[in-house]
Amino acid sequence: MKHAQAFMPASPAWLYTLAMISFPTANNAVPVLGLGIDAGGTQTRWALATVDGVIVADGAVEGLSALQMSSAAGRAAVHATFTGLCHAVLAVGQPRAVVAGLTGFGGDDAVLAQTLATLLALDAADVSVGNDIDIAYRDSFEPGEGYLVYAGTGSIAAWIDADGVFHRAGGRGVLLDDGGGGYWIAREALRHIWRREDEAPGSWQSSPMAEAVFAHIGGSDWSLSRAFMYGQDRGAIGRLALAVAASADADPLALDILQRAGQELARLALALTARYGPRPVVLAGRAAQLHPAIAVAMRAALPVSLMMEQKVARSHEAAAKLAARAASKN
Repeated sequence: MKHAQAFMPASPAWLYTLAMISFPTANNAVPVLGLGIDAGGTQTRWALATVDGVIVADGAVEGLSALQMSSAAGRAAVHATFTGLCHAVLAVGQPRAVVAGLTGFGGDDAVLAQTLATLLALDAADVSVGNDIDIAYRDSFEPGEGYLVYAGTGSIAAWIDADGVFHRAGGRGVLLDDGGGGYWIAREALRHIWRREDEAPGSWQSSPMAEAVFAHIGGSDWSLSRAFMYGQDRGAIGRLALAVAASADADPLALDILQRAGQELARLALALTARYGPRPVVLAGRAAQLHPAIAVAMRAALPVSLMMEQKVARSHEAAAKLAARAASKN
């Protein structure tokens, strides 16, 4: 599993890391803290930062999506996740401002902002909610500089131009596309496994990928695969990509899926390049770190002249620093 550790599920809300315990200041005043939140389908990460950019604590809770706000059950799940997150945050300190990026965000932030404000005893005006990719982009580039290709549960390429306008390729959702993301990798693996079972029943027993996938979902019976794909949320399905990556060094089919994931991610970068011209490319996201083959295949599918760098995204920390700066101006 050495290639897959970065895509592990979230830790419980009470597990978090403190970089500072006592927050010492020259005059013993309470420091101004900003809270950053990066919410994806697999994991929601948070960080607290001081005005000078020091991260004093961070942690993770369950994944969530703004798309859950369309149903009562989804809204309850989001509220429960935010409650656990805020409990962990307040155990460290009281933030004065929040910057949150959520996957699936479509522009209606009033309820989400008010929920966080209530849980943290803030005014709604002190809570900024937006798209998770906007924050991830600013973690890698200043506006206008380059293209971010982000592979998590889903996938998207983003460019924020010099005027602050957000441009995208992909990111249409896992049911429509999101090629190269964790959900896509999981779906491709199960599709190939069951097609092979149609042709040669029992062949999964000679496939390291199939063995790893079936171990993840609890067994080889079709009913278990059906219940997993059609009964789990998108984040849980995306985590099945862990099993695919873990078997890639032993199974050529798993390796092929990961290489094609890299090619899908390259397609997103090439789409933006064709529209707006060549710029440096950063590959980020937990799915992109599943196995080196993904980045290698993406690099091979891009022109040699196009600069590409793989980066471990720290979007929650970037959001926390933005929030701290905003708090210092209040």
